[in-house]
Amino acid sequence: MTTAWTKSAWRSKERIQMPDYLDAAKLAEVEARLGRYPPLVFAGEARSLRGKLAAASRGEAFLLQGGDCAESFEEFSADLIRDTYKVMLQMAVVLTYGAKVPVVKIGRVAGQFAKPRSAATETIDGVELPSYRGDIINKLEFTADARIPNPDNMLQAYTQAAASLNLLRAFSSGGYADIHHVHEWNLGFANAAGATDKYKRWADRISDSLAFMNAAGVNSENTNALRSVNFYTSHEALLLEYEEALCRVDSTTGLNIAGSGHLIWIGDRTRQPDGAHVEFCRGVQNPIGCKCGPTMTKDDLLRLMDKLNPENEAGRLTLIARFGAGNVGEHLPRLIKAVEDEGRKVLWTCDPMHGNTIKSSTGYKTRPFDSILREVREFFAIHQAEGTVPGGVHFEMTGKDVTECTGGVRAVTDEDLSSRYHTACDPRLNASQSLELAFLVAEELENRLQKQRKVS
Repeated sequence: MTTAWTKSAWRSKERIQMPDYLDAAKLAEVEARLGRYPPLVFAGEARSLRGKLAAASRGEAFLLQGGDCAESFEEFSADLIRDTYKVMLQMAVVLTYGAKVPVVKIGRVAGQFAKPRSAATETIDGVELPSYRGDIINKLEFTADARIPNPDNMLQAYTQAAASLNLLRAFSSGGYADIHHVHEWNLGFANAAGATDKYKRWADRISDSLAFMNAAGVNSENTNALRSVNFYTSHEALLLEYEEALCRVDSTTGLNIAGSGHLIWIGDRTRQPDGAHVEFCRGVQNPIGCKCGPTMTKDDLLRLMDKLNPENEAGRLTLIARFGAGNVGEHLPRLIKAVEDEGRKVLWTCDPMHGNTIKSSTGYKTRPFDSILREVREFFAIHQAEGTVPGGVHFEMTGKDVTECTGGVRAVTDEDLSSRYHTACDPRLNASQSLELAFLVAEELENRLQKQRKVS
């Protein structure tokens, strides 16, 4: 994996979706400071996650990856972290019950500060300025000064990521993640006005299971797994100056690790096999994700697997399918075939968000809940037909009560979008929509399990 690799080798490759900093001396100073800071995550944690993702690739676990489209300096707060973390725990309990396997929980948090853009510039009222690329690079404010890439933003991103991780680790081990508390929250959702009887039945079944476990003597007081969780972080490794500065050598193995997050992924726009992002990611031992959109060819995928997982190690490479509802059948089977024909070990997950973005009748960018659910169901159906494992889901979501995606049991409409549309980039599922989707995905997982039992 690390043959002829150095952490700065990406600098000789083609740069895509990265800023051109105007002050080279300032950039070098910031990179040097970050290079002296402690890593945000550690090699042992990354190795542990690889083992769990390997299990998910075999159907022995299921991956739930979710969080903000782009983290914000302005909206950063302990309450926001808590609320999103809480919803992910709720989703994980429901998915665990449906899948009957452990759920691997990975947040898009503590590093998801940079965003690729479809155009280098944007125009408002006849004024053209560089695009906003995330708070780690420039500011959302539409002024010439705000849109200049600022290296100091990397230092603020590091500080915020460190604080986020500190809080998440406390939540994960301090009792907040107790399964009984989490299920009480789910009961509140299932019994809320507008919830369907189906969700109430699911919640009741989970209650019965927990009551049985307690009667059998398995409870939070004597079983640590019921009161604490492992929670991992992830982000798109887009800003490679930041990634290189936080890259470290693992003292246990002598291999390089990206110290910025447990799992890093390569976007659909930056997955060129000979490009800078693939070059950096191929040399670190973290689990690596790769977005697979409609333009991904068989040859592209084979080259990427050769580069990113040459030893064909389970848990190393996660392929994140993002085609859009109605398009999955055209693209996913051919990529599955390419993987299976070569005997490659990958984890397949579904990102039903990015292929389903539309402009609403009111002018807001949104994602219809029904389209998101349809893509998930198509993903499961194709894996069922191919005899392969649908190993996880990847959502852009928040614990806030936003109105950015339409639909769901509380029926957000186009006209509702303006009331609480807070995202700086892409529309996110709110807490209610996220949990509703978890119930529906759990139903898919349970149906898959029942079909497998019939066959066996």
